[in-house]
Amino acid sequence: MSDASITPQAATGEAEFGDYIALLKPRVMSLVVFTAFVGLVAAPVPVHPVIAFCAVLFIAIGGGASGALNMWYDADIDAVMKRTARRPIPSGRVGAQEALGLGLALAGFSCVMLALAANVFSGLFLAFTIFFYAVVYTIWLKRWTPQNIVIGGAAGAFPPMIGWAVATGGVSIESVLMFLLVFMWTPPHFWALALFMKSDYETAGVPMLTVTHGRPATRRHIVAYTLLLAPLAIGTGFTSIGGPLYMAVAVVLNVLFLAGALRIWRRDETQAAADGYKVERSFFRLSLIYLFAHFAAILGEAVLGHYGMGGW
Repeated sequence: MSDASITPQAATGEAEFGDYIALLKPRVMSLVVFTAFVGLVAAPVPVHPVIAFCAVLFIAIGGGASGALNMWYDADIDAVMKRTARRPIPSGRVGAQEALGLGLALAGFSCVMLALAANVFSGLFLAFTIFFYAVVYTIWLKRWTPQNIVIGGAAGAFPPMIGWAVATGGVSIESVLMFLLVFMWTPPHFWALALFMKSDYETAGVPMLTVTHGRPATRRHIVAYTLLLAPLAIGTGFTSIGGPLYMAVAVVLNVLFLAGALRIWRRDETQAAADGYKVERSFFRLSLIYLFAHFAAILGEAVLGHYGMGGW
């Protein structure tokens, strides 16, 4: 267990509403909401707009619960990392036990309400996702293995499957492909960040790949995962959630993504340090556009399909 989970951290200042919102990791939540919404809309079964709205809302709340539980457990790590030191718990604005209570309450509420609003399977799926992120990734994998991002990435890849389950009550090859798209994208995305944030992870004692195996090995891993990701992403275009729009986006972005990964692989550490990891930072920004654009294209195909214009 982490220090944050053993010794409650007292808040040193009065928390504001924005501090509790920050506990929910709104930027991560936005990705959860978007991919879940795409999964719901892309599903072949129509969903009543009110049910769809409620379902996405409860999925968002579940994502926020995961964020709060993650911040509760990782408060000791966050306190020593530059990019996280100002988060609500390490800064003393919110107590650790407050975050734990909020996370547990939101988790229970979101899962029960999703089950009632949509179907029991989607509610159970959301509960499993929260458990996977808060326990399997945060408590177990993150501090134990350099494969933390690889395995733990599944938690961030489940939302489109949950959205699909809201509509269909189950799982299909299309929802699995959306899961795999996020799952395979996660390692190169986070390893690019780790290349220029290595010192933060070293200070916190997190066994990120850059810390345990070094930057050169991390660069090779980024290329390897990008080579696996590209055919998966392009191949998805030939399924029922793909089409000409998706294929055009996928081809262009995967060419750019692979080119960026190869540029990272060819870099030596002296050159990277000299320009402040400019290429690595650029690749990280591209990775954000990459995932959003793929899911936006899936959404576009679904909307076009509604008017008889999407798909092949």
